Amino acid sequence: MFLTISTTGTPERPATDLGFLLHKHPDNAQKFSTSYGTAHVLYPEATAERCTAALLLEVDPVALVRRGKGKGRGGAPDAALAQYVNDRPYAASSLLAVAIGAVFSSAMKGQCTARPELPEQARPLRIEVPALPARGGVALVRGLFEPLGWTVTAEAVPLDERFPEWGDSRYVRLELEAEGLTVAEALRHLYVLLPVLDDAKHYWVSSDEVDKLLRAGEGWLPDHPEQKLIAGRYLSRRWSLTREALERLELARLAEADDIAVEQIDNAVDEDTDTEEKPVPLAVLRRDAILAALHASGASRVLDLGCGQGQLVQAMLKDTRFTEIVGVDVSVRALTIASRRLKLDRMGERQASRVRLVQGSLAYTDRRLKGYDAAVLSEVIEHLDLPRLPALEYAVFGSARPRTVLVTTPNVEYNVRWETLPAGHSRHGDHRFEWTREEFRSWAREVAGRHGYDVEFTPVGLDDPEVGPPTQMAVFTLATGTTGTTGTANPKEEKAA
Repeated sequence: MFLTISTTGTPERPATDLGFLLHKHPDNAQKFSTSYGTAHVLYPEATAERCTAALLLEVDPVALVRRGKGKGRGGAPDAALAQYVNDRPYAASSLLAVAIGAVFSSAMKGQCTARPELPEQARPLRIEVPALPARGGVALVRGLFEPLGWTVTAEAVPLDERFPEWGDSRYVRLELEAEGLTVAEALRHLYVLLPVLDDAKHYWVSSDEVDKLLRAGEGWLPDHPEQKLIAGRYLSRRWSLTREALERLELARLAEADDIAVEQIDNAVDEDTDTEEKPVPLAVLRRDAILAALHASGASRVLDLGCGQGQLVQAMLKDTRFTEIVGVDVSVRALTIASRRLKLDRMGERQASRVRLVQGSLAYTDRRLKGYDAAVLSEVIEHLDLPRLPALEYAVFGSARPRTVLVTTPNVEYNVRWETLPAGHSRHGDHRFEWTREEFRSWAREVAGRHGYDVEFTPVGLDDPEVGPPTQMAVFTLATGTTGTTGTANPKEEKAA
């Protein structure tokens, strides 16, 4: 990755003052270690009339893979390939922004001990970035830099010059020129806007990124027309952090308008008093939704298929409307934990007669599961490989055939709203897939059609107007007059698990 900063000067104000401002002597070529490689600072030219400082970042691809997101839980299917074919070592991105912050940290803060008068002086500046990812194209580059006083020359790089009909790539060659900016302001603009244009970061974004954004954006971000886009992209679209940043920017703007300190405006809440309502965990919302659907169906004898550690079984035991509850799981360890949770060894005889835990695989039909009012598959199907879903489908809908079947599964579209979930990753390391709302509904309708069920869909959790709810639930009801097995034949010989 490569970036140059140039300035011009006069004998009275030589261009080589850039060396003082950057804290890097023009006569020396220096290198600095970073977490992902080595940063070099050198001066291709250094005269009183013109001085250019170059930052060259050599990325260590092995370190990038070892420290990057690719090792995260439930990595996306293309994560393994991405480490071999990607633009990170070549195109300006958050890697270069971090190098700017590390190598030119004093310059970004406007500090110069040797010449304290220099940081406040505006000077003619020219910045060149040969390869810059720009998700939004030349128009977005202009929209981000021109309001800050830069004259922008951005040339889209074609996908292949030999085939112009293929169009442009998402990369641009960027040149920025300005007369009235300081070096500190220019560096802060680059520090924020390089990763914003790339719309990606090579590290996990945590809450301290809000402070970094506000420090680097001081003096220009509160009034920027693309403030919301900048905050959202810089914070990797983590909506809670973005909201916090925008609220703090608005407070800063109001404080500046009234010429008072931010603390004088933001003093409505006593920090010693916790008045914020705690959000209800999604697991609780999911259980409540399942219990409500079971009540609506009138079920009293219920199967919890894939019962795990028994949380839902425990909740159903507290409701006397459920007279028989069977928890089924393939894992002996999970059933042992569920037994301890339910305290089966100390449960009274009458209560114990209502509950039973059995080991079984949902990939096989099981005569023990026939004859029940309802079956629940709560966060189960996504743990199966897709080729095994037809076997589960037949075992539940074709063989067991309860009157009501409830299926819940994550809505992958909602994943962008999870604060702690890196982009492209699954919610759980064992998830073999996560479906969009349309994918889940298409599967459910096909299953219902093959086996004589009607199906309706219910959101679980906050139904976001853009990405839907965090969990989606399908309620299958055996169609009136339907009795025997319908649909596809059993792919395996019926047997008890």
